[in-house]
Amino acid sequence: MVRINTCVFISGKGSNLNNLILRSRDNSFPINIKLIISDKKSASGIIFAKKNSIPFMIINTNFRNCDDRILQILKIKKISLICLAGYMKIISKNFIKKFGKKIINIHPSLLPEYKGLNTYARVLNNNEKKTGCTVHYVNEKLDSGQIIAQKSFYINQGDSEQSLKNKTQRLERQVFPEAIIKIYRNN
Repeated sequence: MVRINTCVFISGKGSNLNNLILRSRDNSFPINIKLIISDKKSASGIIFAKKNSIPFMIINTNFRNCDDRILQILKIKKISLICLAGYMKIISKNFIKKFGKKIINIHPSLLPEYKGLNTYARVLNNNEKKTGCTVHYVNEKLDSGQIIAQKSFYINQGDSEQSLKNKTQRLERQVFPEAIIKIYRNN
């Protein structure tokens, strides 16, 4: 199997990143993580890059030529897939167009419902019975790309934002690798 050179973008703790790194150690898993990019130097997920000797970059998204600099590095590293794993910045239309390859994102709701931020609060405020997470392709509209995979669970009466977050993150660690396998099963 030819493994896909992958870059993971993060902004925080990196639990999905760590899971993808662990999965990518298995040569039958379709990706090889070659680079990790964070928009926050305080992102604790950088620890997983260091522990696993994976090159990483901290980027300043306010820098004028930020997109071009990242695209240049992705080209040098021969990256064919970007996984957004808790990356809290919107990828520009220009970047999406110029990259021209697959970009996928994990989102903490059952898209197309609850796009954007504050999903757990909105789910609870609307008295939803069910929620979950979605892996989707990134396109030029926020959280609107084609859905690759979803997992759901029923909400308990006593659930809080924190309990929904914990349950959702457990599902994310299952569905993200499953979505990647699904994408590359036929390659």
